[in-house]
Amino acid sequence: MVLLPAQGSVADAWTRLEAAVAERGLTVFARIDFAADAAAVGCTFARRVYWCSVIRAPALRCWQRRHRWIDLPLKVLIWEKEDGTVTVGYNSPAWIGARHGVPEELRARLQPVEELAAVAANGSAARYAADGKG
Repeated sequence: MVLLPAQGSVADAWTRLEAAVAERGLTVFARIDFAADAAAVGCTFARRVYWCSVIRAPALRCWQRRHRWIDLPLKVLIWEKEDGTVTVGYNSPAWIGARHGVPEELRARLQPVEELAAVAANGSAARYAADGKG
């Protein structure tokens, strides 16, 4: 998993992510507030945690290996640590591609998650190099 330190709060990072997704004409498929879900069943999280399934990779629909759906759509996780720092995490496209044997010609469809995570973390569209560890 690639981890990026984020500026501001979880809500700030979420707002940047949501705006970046909308600007690119992509789709937020789900937003899960784990703290709210835990509270609904009487549990508490000390900090806010959001999971967001953020992008659809259209060309991958033709690729018929169904086990890939465990990692698709691509996801971003945003959370606040006990010390108050916020982190944005995602599985690297290189790791997802290698894990599922995505053909090289389709791997570029996995790359937007890096840019979106960078925007969520710090508002910059600068791309982060994937470490391949997922």
